[in-house]
Amino acid sequence: MIFSIHDRRLAENRILYCLYRENFRINSYNSIQKIDMKCLTSHEVQRHFAAHLRAKRRAQKLSRDRLAERSTVPAPTIKRFELTGEISLRQLCLLWETLDDLGRLESLCHAEPMPTTIEEVLADARSRR
Repeated sequence: MIFSIHDRRLAENRILYCLYRENFRINSYNSIQKIDMKCLTSHEVQRHFAAHLRAKRRAQKLSRDRLAERSTVPAPTIKRFELTGEISLRQLCLLWETLDDLGRLESLCHAEPMPTTIEEVLADARSRR
């Protein structure tokens, strides 16, 4: 199988991200030990958002129709979102604002910057020791 340079960079960035987000140690030989990779795909994240908001809706005892009235997101869109995770960002924000604290979603924009090189990952690991 032949991979393009773009595919390789994407794979390297994903590995770096996983290493950065998980607990890992660098031994004296600069090799990485005890890596627990929990990389999520975008589809899995969409499904997590959908499950979270569906649980919130049910906890508040709201039907999809009642949520549609409150959020201005059409009930068929809410159903599709809960079943597939597919929704526009604007509609996700409207649902989140109705069911949860929108500030929690916005706080994701203020997360630590992701490292872009293996040197940055290693430097961060050394500083955590």
